[in-house]
Amino acid sequence: MNDDDLIREGRKVLQLEADAVAALSDRLAENFSGACSEILNCKGRVVVVGMGKSGHIGSKIAATLASTGTPAFFVHPGEASHGDLGMITPDDLVIAISNSGHTPEILAILPMIKRLAVPLVSLTGTSDNPLCKQSDYCLDVGVNKEACPHNLAPTASTTAALAMGDALAVALLKARNFTAKDFARSHPGGALGRRLLLYVKDIMHSGNDIPLVNINDDLQLALLEMTSKGLGMTGIVDDEGKLAGIFTDGDLRRTLNKGIDLYSVKATDVMTADPVVTTDDRLAADVVNLMQKLSINSILAVDENHRPVGALNMHDLLRAGLL
Repeated sequence: MNDDDLIREGRKVLQLEADAVAALSDRLAENFSGACSEILNCKGRVVVVGMGKSGHIGSKIAATLASTGTPAFFVHPGEASHGDLGMITPDDLVIAISNSGHTPEILAILPMIKRLAVPLVSLTGTSDNPLCKQSDYCLDVGVNKEACPHNLAPTASTTAALAMGDALAVALLKARNFTAKDFARSHPGGALGRRLLLYVKDIMHSGNDIPLVNINDDLQLALLEMTSKGLGMTGIVDDEGKLAGIFTDGDLRRTLNKGIDLYSVKATDVMTADPVVTTDDRLAADVVNLMQKLSINSILAVDENHRPVGALNMHDLLRAGLL
């Protein structure tokens, strides 16, 4: 096969699987909404089971549910028959995945699931199978054919099952009013968690680390303050400690371009008055967007009386993993 042949075959697979997923939409009816309601009413956890490729899909579905507000975990049905069935409690709900609906390892644990009176939701390729018939809600994830040319390797069928799992997870997320902040709390170590959980106060310089000079100070003193604090700017405050302006590296370049003698002016003569500021309780990600939009490299945080309480620059945001 040449390059064109390989690309053509790849496109066939993608189209076939896209069609298989699209076909699921017309099958969503009372069984789907009933399964969602049952999961929402579950007082325990959702236990997902599946063998082989369905097991891999089940593990991903459990992870997606858990990270979107529905406590869930995966149990290998083969191990369940050898002790792991004890993980399932009467307050739980089971989602079983089997394309054929005849998977022996799953059928072997159904009596115990029924004895516990645990609600059972299944994802199967047909409705005429033992697993579907014993389920409280059976979701049809069947496909016309696998993407495998021999119609053997689970391909389109696993994609369909995965998509149905995502449909459940997102519908439940909406029903629970699960927010982006809720999602971030489950992902504190990831980039998303940092973006949604970090506030300005978490990364800003505060106290004596804030570069500040008085409106009566000479520009020379402002330059020394900028150099010693290393943030590329200094705030300029009045006698009451309120922010009157800011002097930045950019202001310094503009001052030099005008031929102004740096040793003969006050900071207020060349500062930027009424600069853009933020508050320390603002999401750092919002400040990133603001600074990028305005093409500024540093910003001061002020309190309700417009007194500086913090300072940060792009380097601080970069170190925090926000850039």
